[in-house]
Amino acid sequence: MSRSKRKTPITAITTAISEATEKARWHRRHRREERARLRTSGTEYVARSHREHSDPWTMAKDGKKFWPALPERHMRK
Repeated sequence: MSRSKRKTPITAITTAISEATEKARWHRRHRREERARLRTSGTEYVARSHREHSDPWTMAKDGKKFWPALPERHMRK
């Protein structure tokens, strides 16, 4: 991997490494609420989007940004 480089200079806005734990928490909450709705709704159940329970702007990374003048050290993997 010493010669691996990013192709495009797009990086996360903050210094958080991963959102995996936050995503797992959001999806767990969504599945729990959907199971509860399924048990109580009967025959008129309509699945909802998981986006109702998650907001990417409240997570550790606030998205990504294109940095045209990104230093070479940030282009390494």
